[in-house]
Amino acid sequence: MAVELLSEMWVFAKVVELRGFAPAARQLGLTTSAVSRAVARLESHLGVKLLNRTTRSVSLTELGAEVYPGCARIAQTAREVSALAGRYAMAPQGRVRVSAPTVFGEVWLVPQLPAFLARWPEVEVDLTLIDRMVDLADEGYDLAIRIAAPGALSPGLVARALFDMSYQLVATPAYLAAHGEPQAPADLATHGCVYLGYGPFQDRLEFERDGHAPAAVRVRGPLTINNSKGILSAVEAGVGIGIVPDFTAAHALRAGRLQCLLPDWRLAGPYGTRTVHAVYSPSRFLPQKVRVLIDHLVAAGAGRASGKATQESDNTPP
Repeated sequence: MAVELLSEMWVFAKVVELRGFAPAARQLGLTTSAVSRAVARLESHLGVKLLNRTTRSVSLTELGAEVYPGCARIAQTAREVSALAGRYAMAPQGRVRVSAPTVFGEVWLVPQLPAFLARWPEVEVDLTLIDRMVDLADEGYDLAIRIAAPGALSPGLVARALFDMSYQLVATPAYLAAHGEPQAPADLATHGCVYLGYGPFQDRLEFERDGHAPAAVRVRGPLTINNSKGILSAVEAGVGIGIVPDFTAAHALRAGRLQCLLPDWRLAGPYGTRTVHAVYSPSRFLPQKVRVLIDHLVAAGAGRASGKATQESDNTPP
């Protein structure tokens, strides 16, 4: 009876946490009807109604709101005990739910996963590519990738840095042959530029260079796109000079389809250097399946930074 009651409390806490029977069922690996029956049994055991149910949502009753914190503590304790046991398991196992920005996920994160899955065959990755900040606890994610300027991460999360990224100015050799290559930031004013054009990513570019005064220029162009892969496609089609994250342009630069411009200058301000982080909710015991995925991504990020430094050194004039 006591074990069954604890299980029902866990299920009830998950329904409240995820705001519905269906999402709780998916995370617990149960059917929606099984979750509903577990909550009904708990209400029967306690002799009270804990949830108001409609066809579209569930909400806590007054007493349910008082009962929920205790059930949530029980669920959290059970998760920590399970995580502690998992740390001593022979191999990590289970599903890891991950959220990442769309383009970053497509061009950098996804290519890192085959090696990880081969190394840890008992781990499954459930990856969502979405351009908004998910709520890890409310939406049931184990891990999220966040790209942020220093000090801009959401409070209350644990973060591990993967690597620093920067925005780059790129154009095709054909475009540069036809229009000339800019030699200084001010030259960009005479070129057509393709940029993100939303939020802080507007038409004013700020630059820094060691030993030089900062520079700024307002660019113009026929096209703004709120997706860096879209910008890359337009640039490769010869529309103009693009402003894109280095991870988006990396393959085209290596293949020689694009050329990096103003290499002695660094973009600053909204287009300044940012850090890619893996973030997760604080817990005394991080599940082993999450830990090994983070370690894999940190190692991949370190390899990327090392390769980039080597490439820059090779391209330095004697």
